[in-house]
Amino acid sequence: MRIAIYSGSFNPVHNGHMAIAKAALSEGFDEVWLIVSPHNPHKKEDDLWPFEMRLEMVNLAIGTFPGLKSSDCETKLPRPSYTINTLKHLRMTYPQHLFKLLIGGDNLQKFKLWKDYRQILDQFGLIVYPRSADNQASIETDPNILRIPGSPFGNQLLGNQKQAFEK
Repeated sequence: MRIAIYSGSFNPVHNGHMAIAKAALSEGFDEVWLIVSPHNPHKKEDDLWPFEMRLEMVNLAIGTFPGLKSSDCETKLPRPSYTINTLKHLRMTYPQHLFKLLIGGDNLQKFKLWKDYRQILDQFGLIVYPRSADNQASIETDPNILRIPGSPFGNQLLGNQKQAFEK
């Protein structure tokens, strides 16, 4: 199977995250795995909602949408959670699948700051969804980058999340 890995803090998950995941499915990926990171190395851990709450919000957002799955696999890996380690772990655990990393266009601007970014590009490749009127990153012309169509959006909470957390 061709699986898009969408890893993030999802602090909280919102309509934009779901648009990105669904766009990858519409581009021919069999599944999109939303991997909730316990600790993103580019964010302060104190600023994150509790992991269990973020995972539950992702599960609420996914619901029964076909092809979307959540994962807590990074809880079993060293922290902070580096994407390269997650991807290598997934490839070793599921050698029958082809994994590609799915990111929003805003992350492409900072991608060279990621641990072993070149290895991610060369061994896994990127799927990039436009999240804003982002400028073209210098790695944009890399042959391992697939840009999928989409439209910029805001970070709006999903309706079912609002209801769950207003109680």
